[in-house]
Amino acid sequence: MKLSMTDNGQQDQWVRPFLKKYKGLLMLAIFLGFLTFFSAGALMFNSGYLISRAASLPENILLIYIPIVLTRAFGISRPVFRYVERLVSHNWVLKMTSDLRLKLYRILEKDAMFLKSNYQTGDILGLLSEDINHLQNLYLRTIFPMIIAGLLYVVIVIGLGFFSWWFALCMLLLLGVTVVLLPILSVLVNGARQERQKGTKNQLYKILTDNILGVSDWVFSQRGSEFVLSYEEKEKELREIDGEIKKFDRRRDVVFQLFFGMIALAVLIWAGTRFPGNHGGAANWIAAFVLTVFPLIDAFAPLSDAAQETTIYKDSISRLNELPEVEGAKEAAASNPNSTKIEARQLTFTYQNASRTVLSNLSLEIPEKEKLAILGRSGSGKSTLASLIRGDLQPTQGEMLIGGVPADQLGDSITEYIGVIQQKPYLFHTTILNNLRIGKESASEEEVWHVLELVGLKKMVQQLPDGLQTMVDEAGLRFSGGERHRLALARILLQDTPVVLLDEPTTGLDPITEQKLLTTFFDVLEDKTIIWITHHLQSVQKMDRIIFIEDGQLMMSGTPEELMTGNRHFQMLYRIDQGLN
Repeated sequence: MKLSMTDNGQQDQWVRPFLKKYKGLLMLAIFLGFLTFFSAGALMFNSGYLISRAASLPENILLIYIPIVLTRAFGISRPVFRYVERLVSHNWVLKMTSDLRLKLYRILEKDAMFLKSNYQTGDILGLLSEDINHLQNLYLRTIFPMIIAGLLYVVIVIGLGFFSWWFALCMLLLLGVTVVLLPILSVLVNGARQERQKGTKNQLYKILTDNILGVSDWVFSQRGSEFVLSYEEKEKELREIDGEIKKFDRRRDVVFQLFFGMIALAVLIWAGTRFPGNHGGAANWIAAFVLTVFPLIDAFAPLSDAAQETTIYKDSISRLNELPEVEGAKEAAASNPNSTKIEARQLTFTYQNASRTVLSNLSLEIPEKEKLAILGRSGSGKSTLASLIRGDLQPTQGEMLIGGVPADQLGDSITEYIGVIQQKPYLFHTTILNNLRIGKESASEEEVWHVLELVGLKKMVQQLPDGLQTMVDEAGLRFSGGERHRLALARILLQDTPVVLLDEPTTGLDPITEQKLLTTFFDVLEDKTIIWITHHLQSVQKMDRIIFIEDGQLMMSGTPEELMTGNRHFQMLYRIDQGLN
């Protein structure tokens, strides 16, 4: 564990904070773990003495009464301490990993809009799967075994020192091989292999996810077999590493067992000389000391595996610490918006690790209840501007304000002000009623039927066998594209936000469905602010204002009538969009 901490030093934010947060449970779990092995050793110690003493025909039953009682006591206490220790330690670990996953989720959620620009999909899967799982194992398979074994090691050496200082030194060296030497050897030999194993797994995540996402390209290029072959070669490499690790583990375990056999033999020889006699008397202690050695195997055996995995933990902690810091809850904004007026003031935005500025010194004001269309080519900055309005991104420079409050400071409360309908609205595998109530959990069925009527779906839903209780297929595939968008609109109407952002909601729809859907949108959202991001000009005449973004800057702005009559660029775009050129 020490190896995984030193490289990150005092900057580690993924292990140290949680160790401190629940240190009471940690100490209790360690103490109970120590008592478990102590009880196991004490049970064997008393059993060995009891057997020897009973075999020597004691003159009085009272001479073995106390060992009988102690044997029963330690026999009961060992499983009890083990059971309670498991409860406490797993409770502690679940708290730790719950906090770890919550922290990772908050970071990924915070950076969701530009994760693709910073990480490949396989990297994200590696973080979610491999790294968090390794940190889970850090607690159960490294922290507990190493601390408990260390305590037992110290207690055993000190305890033997009361009987014989030279034998205590002997045990210090012999046990030191299993507690110190073998774990260090495992780190040097198998630690590097396990790091390669983890790196290969991460590469497999990248290869698999990237190529599955681009599977159509492999198929069309008729190179599918080439992908399968390259993936199988990487899997073969992983299997070879696994084989090397297991081979070394088997050999190391044999050496461990041999050393414990030597320890048991050394204790037998020492006890035979320390407690001489043919039978009875001091000789009764020989079996007691020798049998105590065997329960210790369970305490010291996991140390080598625990030590060699510290390399993996170090790598996982490093990767997680490279993520951005988690900021405090954004819900604690300085003040609530005093209106739904949206303002962009000298707004500039550049994605992390990107050389091109997406938005440059852009200023824009959207009054309440204005209908605004945002036009622009792909990559011009339209979607980035929408993300800044929603508060998903923070401006590199300048401000994005909603009612005078920075949008990124509103946190989850942004959903009280802005509703979003995207290109492909997602419907969950649950009832229509539950899908719509995502917009407002407390909505009554009467309210749901009302919004369905507004979006033109009431009759269709009434004709379904189970009505509102009809189950929606995964991703809403039983509904057409237009129906899914209308259901998404119904959610927004239930949510009743004053601002609605339409992020190219008609992409992929046929012209007739698109026109009907846009008419529905603008009719039912008449009393709200509409920000419509679109790539063509159908129905833009229904907007109060149109702006055009080019290379991150505001290139034109005006009413549809003004642009149609006085702006040649807009006239050209309109003719192209209508197929007149």
